[in-house]
Amino acid sequence: MVVFIVACKKDKASSGNGPDGTSVDCGTVKFSSTILPLISSRCATSGCHDATSSNGPGPLTNYAQIFASRVQIISSVNANRMPQTGGPLSSTQKLQLSCWLDAGAKND
Repeated sequence: MVVFIVACKKDKASSGNGPDGTSVDCGTVKFSSTILPLISSRCATSGCHDATSSNGPGPLTNYAQIFASRVQIISSVNANRMPQTGGPLSSTQKLQLSCWLDAGAKND
């Protein structure tokens, strides 16, 4: 009799877990439905990173701008330096950004 043992490995791309126990299904995180609305509502606001901004990386209103600034964004968010208004992003929002980046920061 031959016994096969199948080892299960957690796929990092399928879920993200925060230090506080927060969990996100990374398969549901998409640029158009998750990341763009998050950046639009919390970052691309008047006086911060709207279309006329010269702050930090400049405007964060479309995929090209957000993609070009992705390293600065996650670094600032994880250090709680950004966003400067409305308080830091939630653990879920931070995980969503990480999921998107870990999956290649696709424009989907």
